[in-house]
Amino acid sequence: MSPLVLLVKTGIYLLMALSLLAAVGVVTFRNIFHSALALAGTLLGVAGIYLALRADFLAGVQILLYVGAVVTLILFAIMLTHRLGDPTIPQANKQSGPALAGLLILAALLGSLFLKTNWPVSEAALTPVTVRVLAKALLGEFVFPFEVVSIVLLAALIGAIVIARKD
Repeated sequence: MSPLVLLVKTGIYLLMALSLLAAVGVVTFRNIFHSALALAGTLLGVAGIYLALRADFLAGVQILLYVGAVVTLILFAIMLTHRLGDPTIPQANKQSGPALAGLLILAALLGSLFLKTNWPVSEAALTPVTVRVLAKALLGEFVFPFEVVSIVLLAALIGAIVIARKD
């Protein structure tokens, strides 16, 4: 294996590890604002993985939609909600043990299914999809789901403003 290939593989694995570490931070940080920032780091790591897999369009969409819009909306909702810092609201629950047991069972099940599955690759799956084909699909038959998502995000922002408003 050439040194360049080894360096690229090491970089990809490092990016995956950092994304996984940020994802763990999302669910373990006690401060919700820090969790939202860790979510942004996770989503940026996923965009980097898309770039490594030569899916430039998906990386751009990941950054624009998820990091740029969704995480920004979450951060605004956190900042506009004053009750999140209330010390009477419990920050943890007693379900960590059962959740960990369920996670281990799910991981074992998915791992066994992953190893037992035959992964056939056809020639049609190997042909690259151009940005033109993706654009026609997104602006044609899939335009309605994207408009629905924008309405849901707008409703969440309006809801955060209503909650934050002082009576």
